[in-house]
Amino acid sequence: MATKKLSKDFTQGNITRQLLLFSLPFMASNALQVLYSTIDMIIVGHYVGTFGLSAVSQSSQIVNFATMICLGFSNAGQVLISQALGAKKRKEMNDIVGTLFIFVMVLALIISVIILCGKGLILDLINIPAESYDMAMDYLIICAAGLIFTAGYNMVSAVLRGMGDAKSPFIFIGIASLLNLVLDLLFTGAWGWGVAGAAWATIIGQAVSFIFSLFYLYKKKESFGFDFHKDNFIPRKKYIGMITNLGTPMAIQSGFINVSMLFVNAMINEVGVVASATFGVGVRIDDIVNKISQGIQYAAMPMISQNIGAKNQERAKQVVYKAWILSAIMTAIFMLLYILLGKQMFMLFSDDPLVHEMSSTFIKAILWMFPAFAIMRGTGAFIQGIGNAKLGMVLAILDGVALRIGLSWLFGIVLDFGFFGFVLGYGLAPYGYAIPSLIYFLSGIWKRKKTLADKI
Repeated sequence: MATKKLSKDFTQGNITRQLLLFSLPFMASNALQVLYSTIDMIIVGHYVGTFGLSAVSQSSQIVNFATMICLGFSNAGQVLISQALGAKKRKEMNDIVGTLFIFVMVLALIISVIILCGKGLILDLINIPAESYDMAMDYLIICAAGLIFTAGYNMVSAVLRGMGDAKSPFIFIGIASLLNLVLDLLFTGAWGWGVAGAAWATIIGQAVSFIFSLFYLYKKKESFGFDFHKDNFIPRKKYIGMITNLGTPMAIQSGFINVSMLFVNAMINEVGVVASATFGVGVRIDDIVNKISQGIQYAAMPMISQNIGAKNQERAKQVVYKAWILSAIMTAIFMLLYILLGKQMFMLFSDDPLVHEMSSTFIKAILWMFPAFAIMRGTGAFIQGIGNAKLGMVLAILDGVALRIGLSWLFGIVLDFGFFGFVLGYGLAPYGYAIPSLIYFLSGIWKRKKTLADKI
C-alpha cells in the first residue's frame, strides 16, 4: 500500500477552496500560538497585577524579537522547500530540510547566549518601569534560556508549511497551549510563582511541542521524505548560502519590526506604568486579531512559491487576489468586534479601572491599522513566496524604523498627542509596507526576476 505523502500540490485545482481550507489550520495554529502569551498576561494580570502585566508585555517583546530572527531563516527554508517541491526537485528538498534544522538550532543557541549575557543592558535600554524591573528580568532569563524550543517548533512548522501540511502544526501547538494553561494556573496561580511561573509554563509548553513534533516527523519519515539519518544533518554549503542570502533580509525584516516595538514601548513607558500595561494588553489583543488573519498569508505563501517554482505566474497572481478577498472579509469582522467589544476585551486581561479607561484611547488609534494589514496578507505573501527577501527587508525597515518609530515620535512627542499619538503612529506605520508592496505587485516588475527553483 502506497504511503500517503505529507506534501500537497497547489499547482492545480480550485484556488479559492485550496486557500480557504489551507488557511483554516494556520488561523487556528496562530490563534493558539498567541494564546501562549495571552494566557500568561490574563493570569498574570489577575494574580500579580498591573506591574506584572507591564513586565510580561515588555520582556515578551525582547523574546519575540529573538524568535522573529530565527523565524526569518525558517521562512527562508520554507520558500526554498516550496519552490523545490513545485519544481519536482525532491532530493534537493531533502537536503534543504536537513541543512535548515542545524542552521536554526545553532542560531537559536547563539541568540540565547547573547540575551543572557546582555540582559541588564537590554532592559535598561527600553526603560522598564522600576516597579516591574525584577519581574521582567525573571521572565526574560527563563524565556531566553528556552529559545531553542521556541525556534525549533517554528522551524518544524515552517518545513511542514512549505510542504503544504497545515494540520500537524495545529496539533503540536494545541498540545502545548493546553499544557501552558494548566501550568500557568498551577505555577502563577496556585503556587504563587508570579511572572516567573508564567515564563516556566510557556517554555515547558513549547519544549513539549517541539519534542512531540520531532517524534511525529520521525514516525512519519517515509511520508515526510526525510529519514533522519545522521548524514542528512550534515549542512550543505550550497543551501547554507541560499538560506543565509534569503533568510538574512527576512530576519532583518522581522527583527526591525520588533526593534521598533521596543522603541515605541520605551516612549510609552515614560508616560507611566498604566500606559505601559494598557499598550501591552492592547498589542496582545491586536496580535490575536492579526495572527488569526495572518493564517491567510501563511497559506498563500507556499501556494505562490509552488506556482512560481512551476513557472505558473498567472496562477500565483490569482492566489494573491483570493487572499485579498478573504482578508477584507476578516478585517471588516475584526474592526466591528473592536468597536463593539473593545473595552470588554481589555477587561479580560486586567482588573485595573485605569487600564479600562485608557483602553478606549488605544482602540480609537489602532483601528487605522486594519486596512493596511488586509492589503499585506496578499502582497506580503507574494513578496516572500517569490523569494524577493531584499524588497521585503526594505519595506520592513520603512515600516519599522522610518514610520513606526518616526510617526510615534511625531504624534506622541512633537505634536504632543500623548498616548493616543504613540498608538496612532504605531497603527499607521504598516502602510509603509502595504502601499509600496501593492504597487510592486500590480506593476508586474517581479516577472523579470529569476526564480529560486532555477538555482536549487
